[in-house]
Amino acid sequence: MSEYPDFLANLQELNHKMTFSEIVHYRRSVRLYQQVPLEPDRVKMCLELAVLAPNSSNMQLWEFFHITDKEILEKLAHACLDQTAASTAPQMVVFVTRQDLFRSRTKQMIALETQNVLKNSPKEKQEKRVKRWHLYYGRIIPFLYTKGFGIIGLLRKIIVHLIGLFRPIFYQVSESDIRVVVHKTCGLAAQTFMLAMASEGYDTCPMEGFDSRKVKKILKLPFGAEVNMIISCGIRAEGGVWGDRMRIPFEEVYHRR
Repeated sequence: MSEYPDFLANLQELNHKMTFSEIVHYRRSVRLYQQVPLEPDRVKMCLELAVLAPNSSNMQLWEFFHITDKEILEKLAHACLDQTAASTAPQMVVFVTRQDLFRSRTKQMIALETQNVLKNSPKEKQEKRVKRWHLYYGRIIPFLYTKGFGIIGLLRKIIVHLIGLFRPIFYQVSESDIRVVVHKTCGLAAQTFMLAMASEGYDTCPMEGFDSRKVKKILKLPFGAEVNMIISCGIRAEGGVWGDRMRIPFEEVYHRR
């Protein structure tokens, strides 16, 4: 352990010089952290970068809970099955999906896209393009994101399969399909956050092993919220990375057509 903290200190001093490739290679899932405090503002800055992640229809159906309070950290660690990646972390971030907020998000998007059209489109095309955005965010998105005990999703599937007889169409419209879309979007934000943290010389571990009911209760989340993943944050301790990185040979997963 003697020279390990010095190595990390030097790395943090030089992390601004890391290339993107070096940042990707540096990021590992760390399961044991040093008891060294993190600067909350730097973690917050990484979350500000996370909101720039690509997301479906720019709906941004996510929330990030940055946990620094020791009491809440202890409760969350227990909800994370007391794994060391959680119990030794000085901070955690809980990534939460909020599909239930789709109506307010659509209103914001209609206002945004209307302004974009008025600002960037020729006058003769503005009315048509504004109507198109009103149709998309005012009708189509609410129809896709509305839940109804699976019945509405079944209706959507019937409609798209009929339309699909005549032209290409997006078929993943069941309630479970849309839920996957929302979680994929949140996952993109989580990955952006972890890479941003690596660029700061900080470490993370994405955790899916947790009691979601306990986590929702601890954070007092509403019924419509779902926990996407919990990311522990800290500075890796010796032994925090479990061995060499292993990946399936690239030739097995890469296909060029």
